[in-house]
Amino acid sequence: MARRTKAEAEETRRRLLDVAERIFHAKGVAATSLEEIASEAGVTRGAVYWHFANKADLFMALFEDAPLITEDLLAAPALDGHPDPLALVEHLALEALALLAADERRQRIYTILTLCEYRDDLGQVLQRKVETMDRVHAQFVGAFAEAARRGNLAPCWTSEAAAATFQWLFHGIIVDWLRYGRRFDLVGRGTMAIRAQFRAYRVAGAPAADAIPRPA
Repeated sequence: MARRTKAEAEETRRRLLDVAERIFHAKGVAATSLEEIASEAGVTRGAVYWHFANKADLFMALFEDAPLITEDLLAAPALDGHPDPLALVEHLALEALALLAADERRQRIYTILTLCEYRDDLGQVLQRKVETMDRVHAQFVGAFAEAARRGNLAPCWTSEAAAATFQWLFHGIIVDWLRYGRRFDLVGRGTMAIRAQFRAYRVAGAPAADAIPRPA
């Protein structure tokens, strides 16, 4: 009986997250109430509060359910000590675009996270997002610094400028694709833009990443 009750509670929590994701995506977070989520999920308002302290807590759970796409980049092979950090970051970026393009649920959650107005009690979610982005940025700075140490980064770039430019390009492609109705081929056009950017990072005469063996 205890196992059944635990399973039922997890099923309810999962249903609430799925309903919240759908309504947040359709209406926006600010315009959605917990009462609306409870009604759509077929549970009482008290059941919502049993799982989530408030709307911000529910929103945070969605955030944890689908991390920022740059976290997916860093969940793959470690950047530290790789013989060609530029090739690795480029490959991981292209893989992340392919993952996003093939995952409609991730697209919806990323749209919510990217386009949400972080007002009132949603400030804690924004803070979590900022902390994640700062951590990711620091790791990319380290990767570009390692590329510079190995003589692979063109001298016109600092590791800080290279990391920032990469993140602006990467996020900009994704946000434009999501905001304006997926009107272009994310993988095709994203690949062209990212490869061109990484050619600009490399010292003159260095081989492009597509001429370098794919990281294991």
